[in-house]
Amino acid sequence: MSILVTGSIANDHLMAFPGRFREQFVDGRLDEISLSFLVDELEIRRGGVAANIAFGMGRLGLSPVLVGAVGSDFAEYRQWLERHGVDCSGVRVSTTAHTARFQCTTDADQNQIASFYAGAMTEAREIELAPIVEALPGGSSSLGMVLISPNDPEAMIRHSEECRSRGYPFASDVSQQVARMDGEQIRSLVEGASLLFTNAYERSVLEQKTGWSKEDVLARVGISLTTQGEKGVIIERAGEEPIAVPAGIARSIAEPTGVGDAFRAGFLAGTTWQLSLERAAQFGAVLATLVIETVGTQEYALDPTDFCTRFKEAYGEEAVAEIESVWLPVLDARDAAMTTAEEK
Repeated sequence: MSILVTGSIANDHLMAFPGRFREQFVDGRLDEISLSFLVDELEIRRGGVAANIAFGMGRLGLSPVLVGAVGSDFAEYRQWLERHGVDCSGVRVSTTAHTARFQCTTDADQNQIASFYAGAMTEAREIELAPIVEALPGGSSSLGMVLISPNDPEAMIRHSEECRSRGYPFASDVSQQVARMDGEQIRSLVEGASLLFTNAYERSVLEQKTGWSKEDVLARVGISLTTQGEKGVIIERAGEEPIAVPAGIARSIAEPTGVGDAFRAGFLAGTTWQLSLERAAQFGAVLATLVIETVGTQEYALDPTDFCTRFKEAYGEEAVAEIESVWLPVLDARDAAMTTAEEK
C-alpha cells in the first residue's frame, strides 16, 4: 500500500543559543519584547515536515510519495530524497518562488523559537491529489493513507476536503499550524481523519480553538496520538482504554528538531506492516531517538542491527522479535531490488 505524504518541504537553518530564553523575558514588559540572540552555532540542513517524514519512511524501506510545492532550487534536494527511497513525482516546482525556509533557535533547555518562510509552499494549494493517486501502481486501490501535515493552510484544507469527498483515508497532522488557524479551519482538518497527530500542547490549543472536549475529538477521528516528549505517547480511541507507550531511550541529546516527524514516519511504517498500534508507536519512538541524537532532521544513520538493539533495550525481547519479523524482510527485498537494478 502507498502513502502520500503532503506538507512542507523546506531548508532548515538551525541555531544554538547557549543561554536560556526564559532568563531574557522581563515580567511586565512582555507586550514590548525586542530581543536578539547571539548564537554559537549554525547548521543549514534539508527539512520540511513532509520531506522529513517521507525521508524517514524511505530509510525504513518504504516508497512514500511526497506531495508539496518547491522552488527551482529543489533539484539537489530531490536527488537526495530519491536516493533514499522517496517518490517525488507529486512535487510541484514553482517558476517564481524559492523553496520554503525554516529558521529555528534552540536554547540550553532545548526550548525553541522559530520562524517559517513559506515561499513556494503557498502553491501547494494548487495541487489536486486525484491525479497523483491514480498514477500509483495500483491506482486508488493501492492507496493506504494520505498524511496531511503542516503546509500552506489552504492546501491542508483542500487536501482534507478532497480526501473526504473521494473517500481517501487520511491522517491529520495539524502540528505547528494550529497556532495560525482558527477553530473552523482546524475542525475542517480533523473531521473524519483516520489518525490525528498532535503533541500535548498542540492538543490543548486544538481543543480550545475548536471548542471540542477530548471526547468530542475522539468521536470525530479514528485514532488520536498525542506525543509528550520524554513521557512518550498516548494513543486514544473512543470507547477504548488509552495506550501509553514510553519514549525510546536516547543515548544523547543533540537537537530536537524533526523528532516528531521521525515518530510519525516510524508509526506509519509500522501500521503499513500491520503492527499493533502499540508496536507501531514503539517503532516510531525508537526512530525518534536517532533524530534527537543528531543535528539535522535527515542526517541520522539507520543501522538495522543497532536499531533492533535499541528496540530490545526499550521494549523487550518479544517486541523486537515482532518488528524484526516484519521489517527486516522489507529491507532485504529493497536491497535485492536495488542490486538487480544496478546489474541491469
